[in-house]
Amino acid sequence: MTAYQPATALPRELLSRNDMRAAISAHDFGTVFHIARSEAGISYSKIAAECDIKPERVGALARGHGSVTTFEKIARIADALRIPGGMLGLAPRAWESITQPDHPLVVSAHTIIESRDGEDTVRRREFFKASTGAGLAIGLPESSHISTDQRIGDTVPDLLRKRTARLRRLDDVLGGGDTYRLYLGEQLATKRLIRDCEYGEETGLALLSVLAEQAQQAGWAAFDGGKHADARSLYEESYQAATQAGDTALAGNALAFLSYQKVSGKRESRLRALHAGLLVPTPHLAFVH
Repeated sequence: MTAYQPATALPRELLSRNDMRAAISAHDFGTVFHIARSEAGISYSKIAAECDIKPERVGALARGHGSVTTFEKIARIADALRIPGGMLGLAPRAWESITQPDHPLVVSAHTIIESRDGEDTVRRREFFKASTGAGLAIGLPESSHISTDQRIGDTVPDLLRKRTARLRRLDDVLGGGDTYRLYLGEQLATKRLIRDCEYGEETGLALLSVLAEQAQQAGWAAFDGGKHADARSLYEESYQAATQAGDTALAGNALAFLSYQKVSGKRESRLRALHAGLLVPTPHLAFVH
């Protein structure tokens, strides 16, 4: 790692502004680019060059046309503009500990997560609401910023599984609407490792098992946040990955989640219809003896 600072790096004070934090959290890069140019004098041409995006595309995004959704491009923007990964729902970027070690949006929160139940509950909840609302990454077991051009050893799946377990503790203080993007970012990162890295057969099966677990975690957060289509898709992905991994327990969990969502969805649809006066409650049958 080096301390290279791109010309498009956003000033710390700009990263701390509410409008910028809201845009970053929503992945509204058009607004991010617009604020960067108007408030920091960072031209669209520089942004385009550093982010590997066509200049006309940057301009179109800044005018509110289109969006950026791929994991690779979001990560590229984070690195070019020096946006801490956690603000975007990504794992911490390789440069963060060097260039912004003491920035409030980069500081690790693992000591707060690991505090005992009941201690400073309100303060912890307020911290998470404020920080994760902006996408703050939680202090996790270090993944050493695994490169996709290296061979993955058998320790990596266990490391990713520990990260997933640590993240699950967020459910104690946040709802799915707050955790979904963070969970999804972890799942997408693991998918990229499976796709791009080299590894042995046993490690590959272990990675698929982790992917299945992460997809279930992201699916539950999506369901909790009202994103039912996303939840269903993630549960289906989880089932496929678990089946490929030969993990029958996780595959069973995925099917159970899909079943629960289906039943819950039918119940909600019926309640909405009843509320709108579209259905008449089924009357109790009178039996003649």
